[in-house]
Amino acid sequence: MSGSPVKQQRMESALDQLKQFTTMVADTGDFHAIDQYKPQYVTNNPSLILTLAQMPAHQELVEEAIAYGKGPRKNRFKTQPNVLFGAEILKKIPGHVSTEVDARLSFDKDAIVARALLLFELYKDVGVSKDHILIKLSSTWEGIQAGKELEERHGIHCNITLLFSFCQAVACAEAGVALISPFVGRILDWHVANTDKKSYEPQEDPGVKSVTKIYNYYKKFGYKTIVMGVSFRNTGEIKALAGCDFLII
Repeated sequence: MSGSPVKQQRMESALDQLKQFTTMVADTGDFHAIDQYKPQYVTNNPSLILTLAQMPAHQELVEEAIAYGKGPRKNRFKTQPNVLFGAEILKKIPGHVSTEVDARLSFDKDAIVARALLLFELYKDVGVSKDHILIKLSSTWEGIQAGKELEERHGIHCNITLLFSFCQAVACAEAGVALISPFVGRILDWHVANTDKKSYEPQEDPGVKSVTKIYNYYKKFGYKTIVMGVSFRNTGEIKALAGCDFLII
């Protein structure tokens, strides 16, 4: 974090205040940032892993993945780096890490389930229990039904991401998935790009209003699915959603 000590103190104080109402989640694989800010949960995705894999500090994990890829189960190599980085992150946090299924499988339910089970098996091989893993799936209809199957038949909890609408959120709750990740900032981006209005106060932000509607609906009807707001464009959006179950910042 850069800036004056006074500014840094104010930002940290705001973060501490948010933590009283909402569980803070980090979307990162930066081990130093995790050590510094101590989030309870962490998500990662292939683009983050690619960035980390190019850093000298993480070459040992890359070499381990390469060695695995040369072994008898080399057909699993594509998923192994995600697991190795995820397992390393879990050494630093008390909660769970979300690991993403290849988005190219998003319209093939059986392929999604198979890849999720493979991720779970690979985590098990490195000593990580399923209680510390969320499998991240796209919120296509096939992805949501794959999440339902993984939750009900295999006891594997899922994080349904790329979620932009109320109907997707309702389908996820009905499927009984553990957690959803509605995209606050990308909803705002669409409105800015496709309407005449180019700026919004936090409480009128269309992404904030979308997540608020989903959260209130879940609580009113007793759904257990956790709402985790993601993809923020400014701190006003984050503060406007204080009290949401989880927020990725």
